[in-house]
Amino acid sequence: MNPSDTIFALSSAPGKGGIAVVRISGRMAGPTLRQLMQRDLPPPRRAVCRSLINPIDGRTLDHAMVIWFPGPSSYTGEDVAELHVHGGRAVIASVLAALGGAPNVRPADAGEFSRRAFVNGKMDLTQAEGLADLIAAETEAQRVQALRQLDGALGTIYDDWRRRLVRAQAHVEAAFDFADEELPPELISEAAEAVASVRQGMQRHLDDGRRGERLRDGAQVAIIGPPNAGKSSLMNALAGRDVAIVSDTAGTTRDVIEVHLDLDGLPVTVADTAGLREVSETVEREGVRRARHRAADADLILGVVDGTADPEINRETLELLGGRSLLVINKTDLMTTKTPPHVDGHEAIGISCLTGRGFDRLLARVVDLVGDFIGEGPALTRARHRAALTECAGALDRFASIATPELAAEELRHAVRALGRITGRVDVEDILDVIFRDFCIGK
Repeated sequence: MNPSDTIFALSSAPGKGGIAVVRISGRMAGPTLRQLMQRDLPPPRRAVCRSLINPIDGRTLDHAMVIWFPGPSSYTGEDVAELHVHGGRAVIASVLAALGGAPNVRPADAGEFSRRAFVNGKMDLTQAEGLADLIAAETEAQRVQALRQLDGALGTIYDDWRRRLVRAQAHVEAAFDFADEELPPELISEAAEAVASVRQGMQRHLDDGRRGERLRDGAQVAIIGPPNAGKSSLMNALAGRDVAIVSDTAGTTRDVIEVHLDLDGLPVTVADTAGLREVSETVEREGVRRARHRAADADLILGVVDGTADPEINRETLELLGGRSLLVINKTDLMTTKTPPHVDGHEAIGISCLTGRGFDRLLARVVDLVGDFIGEGPALTRARHRAALTECAGALDRFASIATPELAAEELRHAVRALGRITGRVDVEDILDVIFRDFCIGK
């Protein structure tokens, strides 16, 4: 991957469509576009209609909409040309073939346009990851979170923390590197206060229950309960189709069956599990073990029991219900009593998978509980962010317990590097900038 190369690629989805977008980026983008149009470049950032000509045989490839973006005011920060051609496969192939025959131009590698945008300072790493998440978003909530990250919400937080830590580091280093200068006596104490403030904000950010990661990957919902309680019927009702086999025979479901759903804009993976009971048969016993394991790892547990029996009798299901769970009492159409609002301290909702009674209320409650993962502020979305922040927080904790300025400064240096890895901004020159701006040393 040579950053000095001029690259091109199909930037819209492959296949047949009304319009396809071909993008060219690099120092040869302008000459290549001139060669294709066989005329001067259009005015910057203005869409114009042009015929695209094959420079080898002079035949017209297509009548396209062309937009010219001179760098650095472009997506990549380089000269960029966009060709909006007709979306037939033959048209796209002919245009890409003509570009492939142009001198000093090559096909782009995967992600190379966005990588160049990062290298040229058009976006940080969190924004690049937000762009990837936006493209992959399948639900409304995922779209909102990804767009928030693409707009720089996460990067703004991390850059602010980094700026404050860089300033504190510069002040601590100045206290011992320039001890003969007339520096403010409260230099170290002010740096310690700034570090403590950043550390508190960082801890609140880390203590988010992994909601950003859950939203990005989808919340895990486990359906558990005894055999023949209606677990598979509930799974099918949530999915709106026959996902799991429904049978009166106990032990029909022996393995975990998953389905990915969009519940009111929220990404959810629902798992139907084997019925909880004591069994000797090897395969079903393994299914029960997996059901328990899935319940332990779930973000939300739906414990399904038969309403025609006393729900409290099924202690095995009740014992697996945790803090974020619902007891679903099925077969209310056969019950002669009302569904209790709570059973053994667990919130209960009555439904009938056969008639659909109570299902809307259950679905709304599931959406409410899963929706708790989404907050107003930007959230951590990747394990690498959490790992870097945890490393940074550890360095700040060590800083607070070290009395020697030289060692304390080293911990701040470690913290700044860890934080900079999230956004891709690691520059020791920032320290010098702060020192000379704040203290005018060397006048």
